[in-house]
Amino acid sequence: MSTPPALPRIVIVGGGAGGLPLATRLGKRLGKTRSAEITLVDSNSIHVWKPRYHEVATGAIDSDLDALDYRGHARMNHYRFELGLMAGVDRVKRELVLAPLFDDEGRLILPERRLDYDYLVLAIGSQGNDFNIPGVREHCLFLDTRAQADRFHDRFLNICLSANFADRPVSIAIVGAGATGVELAAELHHAVTMLHRYGHRQLSRERLHVHLIEAGPRILPALNERVAAAAHSRLELMGVNVYTSTQVTRARENTFITGDGQEISADLLVWAAGIKAPAVLTGLGLETNRIGQIVVEPGLQAKGDQHILVIGDCASCTLEEGGKQIPPRAQSAQQMATQTAANLERLLRGESVKPFNYQDRGSLISLSEFTSIGTLMGNLKGGQFFIEGWLARSMYISLYRLHQAALYGWPRTLLLLALGRFNRLVRPRLKLH
Repeated sequence: MSTPPALPRIVIVGGGAGGLPLATRLGKRLGKTRSAEITLVDSNSIHVWKPRYHEVATGAIDSDLDALDYRGHARMNHYRFELGLMAGVDRVKRELVLAPLFDDEGRLILPERRLDYDYLVLAIGSQGNDFNIPGVREHCLFLDTRAQADRFHDRFLNICLSANFADRPVSIAIVGAGATGVELAAELHHAVTMLHRYGHRQLSRERLHVHLIEAGPRILPALNERVAAAAHSRLELMGVNVYTSTQVTRARENTFITGDGQEISADLLVWAAGIKAPAVLTGLGLETNRIGQIVVEPGLQAKGDQHILVIGDCASCTLEEGGKQIPPRAQSAQQMATQTAANLERLLRGESVKPFNYQDRGSLISLSEFTSIGTLMGNLKGGQFFIEGWLARSMYISLYRLHQAALYGWPRTLLLLALGRFNRLVRPRLKLH
């Protein structure tokens, strides 16, 4: 009796905004029909959408309620999940190398493992870039992972508890006025308002001092100038101290030092300035750019290795028209996931890949419950449309619902929406623990 041919093996590293929808789509199309074996690898066992980490940090959402369990999701969507941290790739043998896994007390759980692949998709995202500025890694909080967001939340609640008891203000300094920094600044004001309602009587928005520090000439440098100007105005109306053209040259405990010698002190220091790719990518023997992203061909295959595809923040992908770099956004990762799923099916049929065509659908910035601002339909004829207020807020929320629909389907997404509404009736409006 002949042995059936082995299934093609597709391994996806990273279960974020690009990797998880890709695994879901391939699982439904190829895993379910036994046309390929799909494996998703991530260093965490649960998924929380990264664009919401600033809300996890302030307690605006409860990450335990909002999280997706990879193993449960894998079973429902016909792919395998492997818990592990990427340590390297043996490109000759086509093996992904996973680092040993230890518990919090240093005990070995799993040894080094190797996963065979026919096609490897790297979707491991990005991390904060400290630009080698002294003291940043030692004294600042980052929001690159769910664990870091949870750590921020614990620190923030403890500082507010202490400040309320001592009847003193709370101060937080954020370096980087991109989307994360701007949205975090607004969410902090909302969080303090909620804490006041839940018993912190000595706290108020007037006693919250948020410093938002940007090295460039304006906030939200990657977005439309009108959006940036509107967001700047709203932040200042909230009471946020916005510093532009201000370069931080050093961080000490509870203090940022700027290039002109100014000291900005705060209870919490947050670093949200710039990104870089994880260092592991520079050791693969592939071409990378100055921030460690892997340079890809138009079809998102790594230059020099047609069996490795790269999507999301860790990909250096240039638009054919104008030579502009595709921005590291969730919408980019999601579009890359859709294209890569189709290209992998083409490759399994022996066909060539099609080039990735990025469609800028606009950008939206949430200023918590206060307002949202942004532009829509960036690449459509006629240019961008500026929106603000309830319409922008509705569109911002709908982006997350679209992400959920890609993972669960619309029936389950609507059930989750109903459950979320119910939770707002029976649970505090802010995570208080």
